[in-house]
Amino acid sequence: MSHAMSGPRSAPAVPPSEPLPASGPAPAAGAGVSGYRGTALVTGASSGIGAAVVRRLAAEGGWRLVLSGRDEARLARVAGQASGTAFAADLTRPGAEARLTRFVLDRTGRVDLLVAGAGIGWAGAFGTMPAADLDEVIDVDVRATLRLVRQVVPHMIAAGSGRVVLIGSLAGVVAVRDEAVYSAAKAALAAFADALRYELAPTGVRVTHVVPGVVDTPFFDRRGTPYRRARPRPVPPERVADAVWRAVARDRDEVFVPGWLSLPARVRGAAPGLYRRLAARFG
Repeated sequence: MSHAMSGPRSAPAVPPSEPLPASGPAPAAGAGVSGYRGTALVTGASSGIGAAVVRRLAAEGGWRLVLSGRDEARLARVAGQASGTAFAADLTRPGAEARLTRFVLDRTGRVDLLVAGAGIGWAGAFGTMPAADLDEVIDVDVRATLRLVRQVVPHMIAAGSGRVVLIGSLAGVVAVRDEAVYSAAKAALAAFADALRYELAPTGVRVTHVVPGVVDTPFFDRRGTPYRRARPRPVPPERVADAVWRAVARDRDEVFVPGWLSLPARVRGAAPGLYRRLAARFG
């Protein structure tokens, strides 16, 4: 419902691997050289929210940026504009997450911020969803993200600091008609963010869940169905990128974009029966 990752599946398959050994301790982001913030790895960075996050971090300054996405040409353009380093990859391929992590560590020695922005959607009746599309949504939105986090987090733990930002969707919080699998995938990310946050609390590594509503990106064109609802109205991806930055700067656990979207989430939590009746009638 909120963002997209697209492009040719051109990255070569590599053998699967276990998480890389954790790197040695590194100074916290912001320490040392004046203005230095650390290394940021952004996935889904060739367009949409991911590209906007890259531009926002570049504007803040002090970040060594590594960008990943499936569209090599677009990724290179975004990286060039942000003075970042591009690593084109299809993270659903076996071992791709290990190759990406190794690429970042070989060049920068650390990962201080991971923004997992890669995602795809599919809209339509669940019974008509092709099996291949079902698998792709789960592979891109859930499996690839969890595998990458599994590679990166040990290095953050060894450093004693770091932040994982997971780009979710309102669909994963309240569920959306005709987006059953996408809603399920984003709900999985929301639960993962909470569980991982509890687990990592003693380590100095933080987890942020960013929950956009409808974002004005090519997401809806690529999923095959245009956005037709009157509300919520689409927001530009730059607004989500601003929210990502504020969450990082202010140590926020969860952020809705726009903020008023937390209201339906609270209604669903407090009065699920009422919410379901309203959603069935108006959603």
